[in-house]
Amino acid sequence: MSPKRPTYPLVDCNSFYCSCERLFRPELRQVPVVVLSNNDGCVIARTPEAKAPGIKMGDPFFKIRDALKAKGVVAFSSNYELYGDISSRVQRTIESLAPRVEVYSIDESFADLTGIAEPLGGFARQIQARVRNWTGIPVGIGIGHTKTLAKAA
Repeated sequence: MSPKRPTYPLVDCNSFYCSCERLFRPELRQVPVVVLSNNDGCVIARTPEAKAPGIKMGDPFFKIRDALKAKGVVAFSSNYELYGDISSRVQRTIESLAPRVEVYSIDESFADLTGIAEPLGGFARQIQARVRNWTGIPVGIGIGHTKTLAKAA
């Protein structure tokens, strides 16, 4: 009997810092939001609505402040304590479904689903739904037989 082929989903929180801010401001669900780096230096997170009018990662806040206001973009100073807390909640939620989980970054985790029957699309949707229901954070999931392939997916 041959060993089971490894299978990894990468669970990636969507616009994580912005999604965290929206948890406490649901009226911003369809509003463009950006989060700024330490001391409000530059843009470090954007919602899809903020990307659409051309706001780029790393844009210096002092240069685009007026343009953000004109486009109806809401800017938040970063709140790393909040993001860390919500990241831990997302992690625990993923661990409630997957037998082995490796934190990759504050907003990404690999799960090891080796040996779980494929196809895994339904399992991935179950992870997405539970994370959304339990934490309020939307996630995307890429699945591959290597971590590199999962990241690319």
